Amino acid sequence: NCTIFHNCSIGEIPQDLKYKGEQTGTTIGSDVIVRENVTINRGTVAYGTTTIGNNVLLMAAAHVAHDCIISDNVIMANMATLGGHVEIKEYASLGGGVLVHQFCRIGAHVFIGGGFRAVQDVPPFILAVGEPLRYGGINSIGLKRRGFTKEALTNIKKTYRKYFRSDLPRSSALEKMKNEMENSAEIEEIINFIDTSKRGII
Repeated sequence: NCTIFHNCSIGEIPQDLKYKGEQTGTTIGSDVIVRENVTINRGTVAYGTTTIGNNVLLMAAAHVAHDCIISDNVIMANMATLGGHVEIKEYASLGGGVLVHQFCRIGAHVFIGGGFRAVQDVPPFILAVGEPLRYGGINSIGLKRRGFTKEALTNIKKTYRKYFRSDLPRSSALEKMKNEMENSAEIEEIINFIDTSKRGII
């Protein structure tokens, strides 16, 4: 049930000089819309495949490099570009012309404003804006549309206030979040995302 428009390149060899013709692939889920001039490269031996989930919208001239993993319900606007090995979680939205550095992770329900660059991981539920990219508050509109409760929004906001607005070093702020914040699925997701970051957090 996918819709693919004109002049797209899907599953061609990766733009990676380490690629030596190994048998790799591209996997695309259901109800994906791929607009004009989108390019999606196949994986390398590192992951074996480039993966795109269900109900994803890739607008005109977007680029998905080798070994990327795009979860369900992601939107990439026109000319948004992913380096290799990027991971984007569900319901994230990238504005037009957004550039994401290789190996970065974009958390669930994130919105990155058009034209900005992500060179570090972007944790879930937030708006990311500016140059360099930074925390711009939580993605309240998107979260409300997806049924998050007022209590959940308040807890997410409090958690990020401790992390981004505190005078503490971020490692200390993270420990404070673990010890003081109310336990919930959203807070656990935030803490786990930050804890497992390899490129650092914006």
